[in-house]
Amino acid sequence: MSSDFQPNFLQRAIALAIENVRAGGGPFGAVIVQNGEIISEGANRVTTESDPTAHAEIVAIRAACRKLENFQLTGCDLYASAEPCPMCLGAIYWARLDRVFYGASAADAAAAEFDDAFIFREFAKPPRQRRIPMEQHLREEALAAFQAWRANPNRTPY
Repeated sequence: MSSDFQPNFLQRAIALAIENVRAGGGPFGAVIVQNGEIISEGANRVTTESDPTAHAEIVAIRAACRKLENFQLTGCDLYASAEPCPMCLGAIYWARLDRVFYGASAADAAAAEFDDAFIFREFAKPPRQRRIPMEQHLREEALAAFQAWRANPNRTPY
């Protein structure tokens, strides 16, 4: 895989993280780039918006999708001030971004008290053994939603 890394975009993500800390938010920033231009930016808004999903990458992904009017970001790269957490990694895959470039590592984030390693470990456990136990019920009833999806000729695949 050829890199095509552009340091100015990562520098912008880092600057967003620092600006966000100064404004009372978390130390994370992200930008999404398409065809050599920033199409969206995001900074961590978890504490400022009381939203645990408002990580910088998620904020940037949401803004890019709105701008492009598409839920897929194929042809776009994400530059993040730090290695994406499990939630953001999932969103990156769902959005189908081409590449991710990041500054600080997950270990660096952990040293700053942003440790998400336990979440990665939770994924490997059976649902009932997770820190937040998960139970499956009404499976047959729930499968009706998938049956309706498959039967819908006007569905938008993703």
